[in-house]
Order: sequence, then C-alpha cells, then structure tokens
Amino acid sequence: MQGGIMSGEVAAAVWAVCLCACRTCGDALQEIDPKSGWDTLSLPVAADGDWPWWRGPTRDNVAPDNQSPPTAWSERSNLVWRVSLRGLGHSSPVRVGERLYVTAGEKTKNHAVLWLYGLERATGKTVWQTELYAGPVGRLHPDNAPAAATPACDGERLFVPYQVGAEVELAAVSVNGDRLWHKTVAPYNTIQGYSASPALYKSVVIVPVEGPKGCYLTAFHRATGDVVWRRAIRANNESYAPVLVMKLAGREQVLLIGGLSTRGYDPDNGNLLWTCEGPARTCVATPVTDRTTVYATGGYPGRKLLAIRADGHGDVTKTHVVWSGDAKAGYVPTPLLHQGLLYAVADQGLLRCYDTQDGHVVWQHDFKTPFYSSPVLANGHLYLFDRQGSGFVVPAGRSFGGVVTNTLPSGVFASPVIVDSRIYVRTLGDFYCLGTP
Repeated sequence: MQGGIMSGEVAAAVWAVCLCACRTCGDALQEIDPKSGWDTLSLPVAADGDWPWWRGPTRDNVAPDNQSPPTAWSERSNLVWRVSLRGLGHSSPVRVGERLYVTAGEKTKNHAVLWLYGLERATGKTVWQTELYAGPVGRLHPDNAPAAATPACDGERLFVPYQVGAEVELAAVSVNGDRLWHKTVAPYNTIQGYSASPALYKSVVIVPVEGPKGCYLTAFHRATGDVVWRRAIRANNESYAPVLVMKLAGREQVLLIGGLSTRGYDPDNGNLLWTCEGPARTCVATPVTDRTTVYATGGYPGRKLLAIRADGHGDVTKTHVVWSGDAKAGYVPTPLLHQGLLYAVADQGLLRCYDTQDGHVVWQHDFKTPFYSSPVLANGHLYLFDRQGSGFVVPAGRSFGGVVTNTLPSGVFASPVIVDSRIYVRTLGDFYCLGTP
C-alpha cells in the first residue's frame, strides 16, 4: 500500500480549486457567514435505546452493547411483526423512544410523492403519515427512489432532505407528524438523484448538495430553518455521499467524500480545513473514522480505498495519506470500522476485512450477489442484506468464521437498524421487525 497519490503540481491545483469554490458562487447561491449567537438549542443527544439518525447513535453502524439479535430468521420464524407501507423507500428507519420513523414515496414518469411515517415500535402500526412533497419528479437512477435519505431526529423534530424537480428541499416535522418548516437547500439535477442523509451538530442540521448546478454545504437552524451558514464547497461535480460530523484529531469536523477529493470542514462555519485527492470522482458511501484517521471509499469511474490522517491543514495529499489501494472496497455500501478492522462489502458482493494499520486484507469472502445496503455490527456479528432478499450473519474478527444465510421474499436496498435485540429492516416489499420471541 502506498501513500501520496498525485504530483505536487496537481495537488496545488486541486487546493486552488477548492479555495476558489469556497469563496465564490458565480451566478449561483451566495455564501452566508454565521452570525454570533446562532447556537441557541440544546445538543442533539441519542438516548439509550435510540437510533436517531443515519448509522446510529455513534454514527458508525455499531449497535449498542448487550444485545442478542437473532442470527436466523425468515418470513415465518423470529418475526415480531411485518407491515406494508404505501410507497417505496431506500432510507433506513430511525427509532426514538416508542416510535419508528421512516420515509416512503411513489413516482411515475412526471410525478413524485414523498411521505414520512410515524410507527409504533412494538407493533409497526402507523400512528401518522405526513405528506412532505407532491409534484414534478427529478431525474432518478432506476434503482433510486424519492425516499432515499435517512431522516435525522433531535428528539423534537425530524429532518428530511428530498429532491423536488430541479432542487433539493429540507423539511422539519415534529415527532407528532406536524410540518414545522421547509426550505430550499440548493438547485439540483443529476443522473442518479438525491440520497444524502443530513447530520446534526449543535443547533444546526447540515445538508450537502453536490451536482452540476452547484456544490454546497449548508447549515440550517433546527428550530427556525434559517440558514446559519452556507459554503460553495468545490467546483461543480455530482456526488451523493452523506456528511459525517465527528470530533477527530482534536477538533470537530464535517467529513465529506466525492468530486475527486475527501475533505474536512469546520462545522461551526463551513470553512475548509483540509482536502485530499481521492478516492473517486463520484461517491455514495459515508466516510468512517477511528477519531484519528478517515477511511474513504468510492466510486466512479475508478475505485479506491484511502486512509487519511485527519490532523492536517490545506492540501494533505502528499503528507497525510497513510495507505491507499484496492479498487474492490465498494461504491454504494459504507464500510464498518471496529477494533482496528475495516469491513467493506463491494456492490458485487465481495466482503473484505482490512487491517486499518496498513490496509492489508486480513480475510475475504465473496457472496456473489449484489449489495446496496451497508453492514451493521451487533453482538460480535456483522449483519448484511443483499439486493435479492438474503440476510447474512458473519462473525467479526481476524479469522473468517463462516456465514449464516437467511431469506426474505424481497430484496433489501436500505441498511438495517439493530436496537434492543430487534432487527428493523425494510425490503422492496414490506417493513420487518425481526427478533427472538
């Protein structure tokens, strides 16, 4: 595995483009600087037993300790409940208290509808259904859906970004299903359609939009929807990855990959902290971190897996790449990091376990089936679902321990949620709660 991956001349040019994109918007949206006193709300904190946003309470798809979810299931065994929701969705559910929240939508050639559901956790019964959007449909990949981004919940409000024709909007909805506000985030029109989940930080919800009409990072006040800050983050190029907000290398950072680079931003103002070339032009997966190093995988047209130290400033391509390599780490599924091992399943089904120290492959297993869903870790096991309906359970660790294979009637695009020894997974057909009776 090798470190620096491009010449000094190219690195300098990339940094110059990033600086230019951060300071000017041309005829597009204008940047907004934060005003003093914007942080007026309590911190969004995940309560015990909650899974309130994309990738769970610790933002790493690792389920809380002391759980025993089933390792075997079907549509008739270890089934707590199964419900059918109107519409299709690839977003993951979130759980807060006694409620589950999940989006679903429908689309025709010219029209799209998006709903947010509030469900009883114990039974899956619909408590409320709120329409977020009905109108022209934007361009979508055949495998994408209007309900692609996973909501984020601060305990009082749910935040859902979605595509409306040629724009991305953000809606805030109360936990009782009342619409509180909705705002236009940025113009948007891409080949694949929008899918990036929002992230919460202090009093704001942060939303990335990256497309040929502009690339922006915007922070909205959670209570009012007012823009606290907005940055044009780079030259226009479409990408689809969510942001990750995390304290690493001694400072709070917003991490984002795509558009030929991996970047760290200051969540208090959106200013660019560092940038590193790679892993690819177009990315879908979320970056993952061990609080010192960022691991980024993508994408299209080429694929690469990067390990980047997160303590840098400016262009760090030649100085902070710990290791790089392997075009088989995946495009859509987000890797999972645990105890020095990085587990990554590729879209085509190759699961690899990497040592985070140097990037060497510890073991691998080829499922020979396609994936979009990301793995979740619970009780020492990886849980993975493929696009055909199979669910796999693989022991985590440095030795490959075999595979338990289960089957549901429909394929899975959404990543599962594991809380209180229950597996909440939505398929292309129904929404399931799996658990031991």
